[in-house]
Amino acid sequence: MARVLKRGRDAAQRAEDDSKVRATVEGILADIEKRGDAAIRELSIKFDQWDRRDFRLTDAEIEGCLSQLSQRNLDDIKFAQAQVRNFAQAQRQSMLDIEVETLPGVVLGHKHIPVSSVGCYVPGGKYPLLASAHMSVITAKVAGVNRIVTCAPPYQGKPAPAIVAAQHLAGADAIYCLGGIQAVGAMALGTESFEKVDMLVGPGNAFVAEAKRQLFGRVGIDLFAGPTETLVIADESVDGEMCATDLLGQAEHGPNSPAILLTNSERLARETMAEIERLLKILPTATIAAKAWEDYGEVIVCDDEAEMIREADRIASEHVQVMTRDPDVFLHKMTNYGALFLGPRTNVAYGDKVIGTNHTLPTMKAARYTGGLWVGKFLKTVTYQRVLTDQASAMIGEYCSRLCMLEGFAGHAEQANVRVRRYGGRNIPYASAAE
Repeated sequence: MARVLKRGRDAAQRAEDDSKVRATVEGILADIEKRGDAAIRELSIKFDQWDRRDFRLTDAEIEGCLSQLSQRNLDDIKFAQAQVRNFAQAQRQSMLDIEVETLPGVVLGHKHIPVSSVGCYVPGGKYPLLASAHMSVITAKVAGVNRIVTCAPPYQGKPAPAIVAAQHLAGADAIYCLGGIQAVGAMALGTESFEKVDMLVGPGNAFVAEAKRQLFGRVGIDLFAGPTETLVIADESVDGEMCATDLLGQAEHGPNSPAILLTNSERLARETMAEIERLLKILPTATIAAKAWEDYGEVIVCDDEAEMIREADRIASEHVQVMTRDPDVFLHKMTNYGALFLGPRTNVAYGDKVIGTNHTLPTMKAARYTGGLWVGKFLKTVTYQRVLTDQASAMIGEYCSRLCMLEGFAGHAEQANVRVRRYGGRNIPYASAAE
C-alpha cells in the first residue's frame, strides 16, 4: 500500500482559496461587461500600475522591443518556435477530412474548420513567459485561425521585450500589453477598443484560469487550467539530486504549484527530501519554490511499479517526469496525464520552453478526460451528409419515420414521410409510421 511521507494542504483549505478567487473574478468580469474600456484601464492601474489610453502596441513599439534583444536572443526564440511549428504541422497533417459512402447512395463526411478568431493570453507579470506565445499563437496559425490577438501584462513597468518579440515572430495580428482578468475579459467580452474573439487560450494564474472558466460558453477555451503541477516518478536508477531538481524546477512557478514524488524506494524518497532542503538554500527562486513545496509538495512511496502506475493515474498530473529503469512501462500503461517526459535525458523544462510539444496542459485532474492544447483545439470538426438517389432517400426515410414515431415526434416523422411519398412512391398517411 502506498505510504505518504509528506503531505500538502488539505482539500478544505484549497476549496476556501478557490471560493475567494471565484467571487473576485465574478465581480471584475461584471464590471468589464458594464463599463468596458473604463473598467479595463482602472483594473490595469490597480493591479499592474500600468496606464495608457490604448493598450495595443504600435508597430514602432514592437520594433523597439525587438531592438532590445540580442541576435542570439532572437535566434533562440526562432529556434524554439520552429520546433513548436514543426510538431504542430505534423499534428495538423494527421487530421484528415473524410467522405465515405456508408450505404448505396448515402454519403457522410466531416471536415475541419478553423475557429475564426482567438485571444491568446501570455502570462508575464512575475516571469516573462515568452514560451506561452509560441505554444498558442503558432499552434493557432498552423490550424488556420484567421485573427489572432495576444495579451501579456507589463513586466517591471513596461512591455516585456522578449514576450513582445515572441508574439510578433509567432505571427500575432494584434499585440496588447494588458494582464490578468482584465485582459481575458476584454478579449472575450469585447470593449470599445477590443473586438470580441471566439476562443481564449493560454495559461495564467488562478484568477486568469477562473476568468476563463466563467467565460466558457460565451467563448471557447482551451482547457480549465490551474497552477502548474509536476509529478516525478522515479526508482533507484536515478538519485535524489535529479529528483529534487525536477520537483523544484516546477515548484518555482508559484506558491500553489503541486510537486509530487512517487517512488518505490524509501531511500530515494528521503534522499530527495534532503536534497530539496539543500537546494532551497541556494535556488534564486527559493522563496516561491519553498512555499509551494511546504503547502503542496508530497512524497509517496509505493510497493512496486504496478502501484506506482495506479497512484500516478489517480493523481492525473499535468507534467509527469518518468525516471525509472524502463520508462516505456509507464508510457504503455498510464492513461491520465498531460504530458510524459520519459527518462532522465528529458525533463519538463524542455517541454515548457523548446522541444516542440505544447506546454498548455490539463491540471486539477482534468487529464482524466482531456489532453493539452494542440492544433485540434483550434479546429471545429463538423459533419455533412448527402443522399444521392431516390431509392436511398426512401429507404432511409422509412426507418427514420418509424423511429421518430417510436419517440413520439410526429413532425420529425413527416420530414421522412414526405420523402418516402415523393421519392419512393409510397402512399404513407400524414404523420404515421411507415409499415
